Amino acid sequence: MPLWIDQPATLRAQLQDPPAWVGLDTEFVRERTYWPQLALVQMSIGERILLVDPLVPGMADALRPLLTDPGVLKVMHSASEDLVALSHDCDALPAPLFDTQIAAALSGVGGGMGYQKLVQEITGVALAKGETRSDWLRRPLSDSQLEYAADDVVHLGAIYHELDARLRALGRRDWLDQDGARMLANANEDGERWPHLSMRSAQFLEGDAQLRLMRLLRWRDVQARSSDKPRSWILDNELATQFARMPPTDRAQLQSQLEAHPKAPRKLGDAIWQALHTAFDDEPHMPLARNASTEDKAALKRMQDAVSARSTELGLPDGILASRRYLESLQETGHWPTALSGWRREILEPALAPMLPQAQ
Repeated sequence: MPLWIDQPATLRAQLQDPPAWVGLDTEFVRERTYWPQLALVQMSIGERILLVDPLVPGMADALRPLLTDPGVLKVMHSASEDLVALSHDCDALPAPLFDTQIAAALSGVGGGMGYQKLVQEITGVALAKGETRSDWLRRPLSDSQLEYAADDVVHLGAIYHELDARLRALGRRDWLDQDGARMLANANEDGERWPHLSMRSAQFLEGDAQLRLMRLLRWRDVQARSSDKPRSWILDNELATQFARMPPTDRAQLQSQLEAHPKAPRKLGDAIWQALHTAFDDEPHMPLARNASTEDKAALKRMQDAVSARSTELGLPDGILASRRYLESLQETGHWPTALSGWRREILEPALAPMLPQAQ
């Protein structure tokens, strides 16, 4: 029977003698905000299941010592968004981290497995799916919500022990530690340095237009963070691309374009105008989004084939060693992205180095 925790003192009492590991999950809402709103924290501590109400004043302070305790391993599943929610609301990250989704991939169980599928694979238990779109900010939570929330952590112990044993047998436990540390480091990163590169429309813009788009997207991210609103509520991609491709000649024309657009941020005209005309110090280093040539595509295909061959040799699912996005970056710059550092680079560099620009 899960224990509902709505008093910080009760939580502190439950955590007085923390074990070597705890199962951890969160429920959050992110429909109308930039930052995820932490709505529930679930823990499995031995046989105890704690459902912690983070909406209660002082609860974040009571959670923080456990999250930051280096002697307690935090076992989570697909934790990236949970990390952002915990970092923002509790000003702390759950370190050290054992992510069961990553562990399943590195141990050869399967890539990108959802929690329910992994539970069934490891324990044979079929979990219900009924509350995946529930309102977790309402109080009180329903019995079905509480049951669903408890299920999200009750099996983490069995999964952890099984996957940990498999990774150690394969000599890959350090791989998981590296990936967990990288995930924690990325949780507090600011917005992308070159956000235009992830927009397909940028490939069809000239260089000066891509520069304007990059400025707008960087400004948008700062504005979204500071106002805690979704990026699209600040400036949607379509309008940002329009301003980048055909920049208004003056402030009045910009406002006219905003007035004609149904979802435009009309009150932000001055800020948008300034963003379009404010240079960044690193602009000379800005890479251009480009539509790959036939030769580029063929070269990328050779890199993908090499990665796929290594994945097969190691019994790893496709996409675990290197995604297309990171291979494209490596192909274009010759520099290894952070996501391909550590054990991945050690494995891939012998095969990929001859294909990189500096090797040609």
